[in-house]
Amino acid sequence: MNLLSLFSGCGGLDLGFKRAGFKIPVANEIDKNIWQTFKINNPETYLIEDDVRKISQENIEPFFNGEITGMIGGPPCQSWSEAGNLSGINDERGKLFFDYVRLLKEIKPQFFLAENVSGMLAKRHSVAVKNILNLFEESGYNVSLTMANAKDYGVAEERKRIFFIGFRNDLNIAFKFPKGSTADNSKKLTLRDVIWDLQFSAIPAAEKNYHNTKAINNNEYFIGGFSPIFMSRNRVKSWDEQAFTVQASGRQCQLHPQAPKMIKFGKNECRFVSGKENLYRRMTVREIARIQGFSDDFKFIYKNVDDAYKMIGNAVPVNLAYEIAVAIKSVLEDKF
Repeated sequence: MNLLSLFSGCGGLDLGFKRAGFKIPVANEIDKNIWQTFKINNPETYLIEDDVRKISQENIEPFFNGEITGMIGGPPCQSWSEAGNLSGINDERGKLFFDYVRLLKEIKPQFFLAENVSGMLAKRHSVAVKNILNLFEESGYNVSLTMANAKDYGVAEERKRIFFIGFRNDLNIAFKFPKGSTADNSKKLTLRDVIWDLQFSAIPAAEKNYHNTKAINNNEYFIGGFSPIFMSRNRVKSWDEQAFTVQASGRQCQLHPQAPKMIKFGKNECRFVSGKENLYRRMTVREIARIQGFSDDFKFIYKNVDDAYKMIGNAVPVNLAYEIAVAIKSVLEDKF
């Protein structure tokens, strides 16, 4: 089962689908700071290092041996909101969503998956979401919309995301979104389960937050002060909890669970526990990679540490992607 991956980033969604048995001959990513990381971890995939608007059925088909089974990816969230009255097609960001739909219509795969932030279900975006569903349905797909929390899918992280999943109408498939292997609280993974050992080799990034060549397997953390906004609320989870949502920013990265939770002093002010200030550091690149489900043999290549946080924070948690992919593969195998 061959997939086309769009807006691939460093490949969290792709990795989950590959673990489920799918193949990804072609992927696309425009951010040059991610290309090396994607390619070194996905040598079997041809990466189109260009704008999605330049991709067509004609220039990707030579890389596929047979039918393109599915199309996966997450168009940037700005473009989803632009779809509210469909005027977004005239906006450079908005065009990205419409090009996702364009390729869907051209290729007509058996299924598609489009992922984005949970904020899209806010009331102010209701018209946008309705129009998005209509566009997918007009493209010939039976579509479901589900919000899932990664902590229910074998991920030690509170991370809500929405998934548009559609199957081509002629297949007559009624897809049921999977419950999740850790939906029961007794099965949930914690920070202790996934990052405990990394605390002993964590070191700070180099000056100006450049990559520290002494860091073992990317186990380095962003350095620098904390903004008033960052200090407005607690940024520490305990060892036996799930992480906050991993942010696509080194400066905004949550703090390591070795520190006690921050103390609330005012409506928009929290402080570090007096005498424990030395314990408050951001999580390392490798720690947040583990939280997102990337194995330790997944290589991250970067000069600026912030680029590593960005690519990991924008990724779909690997095991969440895997469990969804298994459910999709199962219904397709039952059909054929």
